Amino acid sequence: MNRFSKIILSFLILLCTFSVQASITSDSTSVSTEKLVYKLDIKREIGPAAWRQTKDAFEEAENLNADLILIHMNTYGGMVIHADSIRTAILNQEKPVYVFIDNNAASAGALISIACDSIYMRPGANIGAATVVNQTGQAMPDKYQSYMRSTMRATAESHGKDTIVQAGDTIYQWKRDPLIAEAMVDPRTYIENVIDTGKVLTFTPDEAIKNGYCEGIANNVDEVLKKAGVKEYTIRAYEPSGIEKVVDFMINPVLQGILIMIIIGGIYFELQTPGIGFPILASAIAAVLYFSPLYLEGMAENWEIILFGVGVILLAVEIFVIPGFGVAGVSGIIFIITGLTLSLVDNVAFEFEPRHIKAIVASLLLVIFSMLVSIVGSIYMSKKLFTSSSLLGHLALSTVENAEEGYVGVDMSAKSMVGKTGIAMSVLRPSGKVIIDNQIYDAKSEDGFIDKETEVEVIRFETGQVYVIKKEDDE
Repeated sequence: MNRFSKIILSFLILLCTFSVQASITSDSTSVSTEKLVYKLDIKREIGPAAWRQTKDAFEEAENLNADLILIHMNTYGGMVIHADSIRTAILNQEKPVYVFIDNNAASAGALISIACDSIYMRPGANIGAATVVNQTGQAMPDKYQSYMRSTMRATAESHGKDTIVQAGDTIYQWKRDPLIAEAMVDPRTYIENVIDTGKVLTFTPDEAIKNGYCEGIANNVDEVLKKAGVKEYTIRAYEPSGIEKVVDFMINPVLQGILIMIIIGGIYFELQTPGIGFPILASAIAAVLYFSPLYLEGMAENWEIILFGVGVILLAVEIFVIPGFGVAGVSGIIFIITGLTLSLVDNVAFEFEPRHIKAIVASLLLVIFSMLVSIVGSIYMSKKLFTSSSLLGHLALSTVENAEEGYVGVDMSAKSMVGKTGIAMSVLRPSGKVIIDNQIYDAKSEDGFIDKETEVEVIRFETGQVYVIKKEDDE
């Protein structure tokens, strides 16, 4: 009896062990069937920002070990170079990538969609119209179209062929017909029962399904996953980083105008106060905030930023080194305006077509208006802030040095040289150097061009400079 009890007890323990293991296995199986879906929204113009976000999203999906990536798309297109980068990233992605076209996948959006493993469309959506055009809607030269045609064909071909056996014959059929992809670019392409010549191909959802360019029609992301056979899932959506949000905020034209005001205002205020202080620091920070987001967006090029910096240097040289206001000062102002203006325009190739000219004029007006407002505002603020009774009055020099009190800005002894004669040490064009009483002086000719070693006569003295004429021969 004791032995029999032990056998029964052992059997019960073994049975319980199997039950627990079965339960654990069942739970593990249940957990493993749940898919992690990583969702990326592309609901903007295809450009540098869309490409950066795609790279970040794919990297995060890899780190999370997501089972599939779902692109939620609604775009009218954008820049081919960045669309091609996104397309390449999708084709090289080991995880399956689905796209849900929520209304529009035009132009660059069509290229990205065709690269995905599965395409789903909302009722009323469209895909196609991938002809390369400028912003006026005019088709670009054929060299651009040729590149786009081959890219679309290659993208469609990347999905391979299906093997179909009919009546004993083996037929290899493209999963996505490359000729259809080409017809989305080239209006000369003819496909029987699909598109006639003279038209660029754009599919509705039903047409896309019929021709192998859509796997199903859905109203939302949940329906897309259901039709894709994903029953249990968790969605992890891409969230733009803080830098991305800041960049999007900083490229606002209103904020760009304010930054231009701070840049110019800071330079102006710095000229009103001795030394390097807060105004020039504010101007430098504003310049960084102005150019950084434009550089990240691919609009501001290195040479445009350098052009702005050279302009500032030339303006500073004109003010602090070279007396008067001449070539350096004018060139500095032109360089500053040009650098600020072209940084707002995507016109690196200098193809000054109507759309480029329109964009340049708009940017130029924004820069000039902001500069004028800044200068007028700075003058007004300087009068209010830098008075003897104001809070910042101690930063400005308010003492007046009157000549009646004995204050002079230059050595006035040179006035005694009026009527004296000397020799032109250099060519006067009209400015140059003269020697009078064995002393070298800055001089300016009142007779125009005077050759070197010509005898000259001092006729007057003003602002620390002698004015001379050719010495008349006494006969």
